Formats: sequence, structure tokens, C-alpha cells
Amino acid sequence: MGTTDAVHIGTSSQPTTSARTEAFDYGVVRMFTIATVFWGVVGMGVGLLIALQLIWPQLNFEIPWLTYGRIRPVHTNLVIFAFGGSALFATSYYVAQRTCQTRIFSPMLARFTFWGWQLAMLGALITLPMGFTSTKEYAELEWPLDILVTLVWVGYAVVFFGTLAKRRVRHIYVANWFYGSFILTIAVLYIFNNLEIPVSMWKSYSMYSGVQDAMVQWWYGHNAVGFFLTVSFLGMMYYFVPKQAQRPIYSYRLSIVHFWALAFTYMWAGPHHLHYTSLPDWTQSLGMAFSLILLAPSWGGMINGIMTLSGAWHRLRTDPILKFLVVALSFYGMSTFEGSMMAIRTVNALSHYTDWTVGHVHSGALGWLAMITFGSLYYMIPRLYGRRSMAKPQLVELHFWLATLGVVLYIAAMWIAGVMQGLMWRAVSPDGMLTYSFIEGLKATYPFYAIRALGGALFLIGMLLMAYNTFITIVGQKKVNPVVPLENPDALDPANVGPAAVTE
Repeated sequence: MGTTDAVHIGTSSQPTTSARTEAFDYGVVRMFTIATVFWGVVGMGVGLLIALQLIWPQLNFEIPWLTYGRIRPVHTNLVIFAFGGSALFATSYYVAQRTCQTRIFSPMLARFTFWGWQLAMLGALITLPMGFTSTKEYAELEWPLDILVTLVWVGYAVVFFGTLAKRRVRHIYVANWFYGSFILTIAVLYIFNNLEIPVSMWKSYSMYSGVQDAMVQWWYGHNAVGFFLTVSFLGMMYYFVPKQAQRPIYSYRLSIVHFWALAFTYMWAGPHHLHYTSLPDWTQSLGMAFSLILLAPSWGGMINGIMTLSGAWHRLRTDPILKFLVVALSFYGMSTFEGSMMAIRTVNALSHYTDWTVGHVHSGALGWLAMITFGSLYYMIPRLYGRRSMAKPQLVELHFWLATLGVVLYIAAMWIAGVMQGLMWRAVSPDGMLTYSFIEGLKATYPFYAIRALGGALFLIGMLLMAYNTFITIVGQKKVNPVVPLENPDALDPANVGPAAVTE
């Protein structure tokens, strides 16, 4: 498609109210942005520790709450929900205000979502190492924290959809479609997957059992990946890529097709996590079929984002923020292709339970989610504090190269290790006995764990550089809330925060 069907962000229709002025509320956006950077350092630091524990078991320290089995779920919760979740709160509150041309709905409730979410994440950091866990992947928290998360999520929905309801333009920009669908879908998934019977303050049992529990878990688990970690971050892509490229989205029609195709197919793909289990064969086949179908809308969205740079490719030479965003889209396309292929039963027979799966997860988590988050935050942070750029733009460039090299080392090592493991585990001698013992497979994998740790260390160093750059960018700066003359839609550009602004 060409650019004839593209629209500019926030200018698709004229404001429907009379000329007035109002200040956006960036306060809660700033809070979530700083929390995102903080949790990124903590979560990725824990990730590096568990990577090193696989190389040097002595790093378990013989302390129960610092062993690999205890802190591995800490890593996943902090990176996915604390780091990624805080980024989604920050960007969705920012994008909703900018594209709806209105102040956020109920700033007090928005601040409740911040403090409630941070309290839940702190609870995860404390309770998971102590062994208080529901044992469900991507939903390990016990029932008191589940209740807190649910209350926060209800507040989030009220704030976000309330902001859309009071918008001053008739049009709802497509980024808000993605954010809104993620909020609604995760609410349904989280509640039904976490139906449980409490037996003590920090212990409960699932309402489901056996294969039903497994099916509900991966109906939730894959769609947590699909909506919390994909559809939601596509909301970032559809706002920040056109903004940073200073180009309209390549095809607005394609973005709508992308949205509905993802919404209709993602929900059916979960059973591909349960190939060769007691799940009925027809359910496994259904999950595989929809996983293959899912490739089309995923690549449609990736192409839409990358082609938005048509006419602006030269900017990649000098714009590190755009580099983050474009590389993130490239990893999105690669990860979705790989995910669809790994859902095929014959491929899954080789890949499942190996480090190939770990490589796949991190190509998505580090390459797509973290990179799109870094680019979006580097766009927002200066504007939230009345600056034109980060204090040290050269550190943004250095962060990009450290992150890129880190993720490439990580996933290449895990791909090689995973394929090698799968081949060694299935190898049999002429008499039908296994050719290799588990220990032999582990020994062969050992060098790749070292490369994985090196890649993770580089990625963490980049995260630390971002934290330092953020600190020196915001320290001593006034907290700016732009005042927008609503009769002039062009004034809604986030760069216009000069004299027409109020400070906290």
C-alpha cells in the first residue's frame, strides 16, 4: 500500500469543542517512566545473576531465597511486569492524552495505579524468593497480590477508557486500539487463570486441575505474550515510530487490518505450548494452525512500521532513537516468524524444553520489547522535562550498540545450544539406547551459557547507561505539563513545550 491512506497522529479531525486551553497531566507519566528505568536495572540485574548461576553454581550461595529456582521467577516478573508493565502505563497515559487532545481522566486514580502497581511488584520481589508462589508461568503471584493487581487493572481501565471517552476529536487513533485491547484482554485472562482457593495467607490451590489447568494456563500464558507483550507494545510502535520519523504511518488501513487480524487469531494459539502432552490432538492441531495464520498479521504490522520510514531512511545514520525503533521492528518480524515455525509439531519436537526456546523468548523480550521501550522512553523523557534531547545523546548511541550486540550474542548462543541439545537428546545408538546422557548434553552446552551471560552483561550495561543518562537529563529540571491551545491541533506536537507550559 502507498501513503495515500495514511493519517497524521491526532489531526484526523478537528476538535469538537470551542477554543480552550488545558494542561496535560504528565505527572503520572513521569512517575511510571522513572519506575520503568529502575525496574529495568533491577530485573535485568537479576537475569544476569541467574545466567551466571548456570555457569558457576557456587553463586547460589547455599541461601534458599537466592537459588536459581527461587529467583528465576523474580527475573521474569520484574522484567515483564515491573519493567514492561510500567513502560506500558507510562506510554499509554502519554499517548492517550496526546492523541485525544485532553487531560488524563481522574489523575488521582491514575496515581493509584502507579502506587498499587509498584506495591505489587515490590511484593513479587519479596514473596517469590521466599517460595510463596502459585507456580503458574507469568502469573506466579499468590492470591493477596493477585487481588491488588486486579484492583490496579480495573483502575487502569477506568483511567484509559475515561480519557478516550472525554477526547476532543471524534477519531480514535489506532495506537489506542492496541492499548485498549490489551487492557481488556489481560483483565479477562488474568482473572480466569488465577481463580484459586486460598488455604492460608500465602497459599492457594487452582480452581482447575490436570490437563484443564494446563490448558487454562497456556490460554493465559500465550495470550499474556500476545497481548501484554505484543499488542500493547504495538501501541508504542504506532505512535512513536511515526513521531520520531516525522512521517505519517505508511498505511492506516493496514494498521486496522493488522489490529483485527491479531485480535481474532492470537486467542487460539496457546495450545502450541502443549504439543505431545495429554491435551487432545485436535486442540494441539488447532493451536498449530492458528499459530501459522498468525504470521500474516504480524508481518503486516512489521512491514507497516518499517515502511513508515519511506523517505526518511537517511535519518537512521544519525538518529539513535530511530535505530532503536527500527531494530525493534526487525526483531518483531523475526520473532513472530520463529514463533510460528516453532509451533509446527515436527519443529516443536526438536525445540521444546531446549535452550532454543530461551533464545526465542529473549529475541522477542530483548530485541522487540526492550528496544521499542528504549526508543519510546528516549523520545518521551526530554519532553516530560522541557528539554529537546537527552543530556548525553552520544550515550544513547552507545546504548543502542551495546544492546544490539548483547541481544545478538544472547540469542545466537541459545539457538546453537538449543538445536544441539535437541539433536543430542533424540540421538539413539543401533541398540535403541540413548547415545548421550543428560550430563553430556549439559557439558556441551556449557560454553554457550558463558556467551549468553556475556550478551546479558552487555545488555545490562546499556540499561545502566540509560539510567545514568536519564538521571542527568531530569535532575534539576522543571516538570513540564504543556498547555495546548485546542483551536490549533498543530500545537499538539510534543516538541511544543516552550513558554506555553505550566510546571509542577
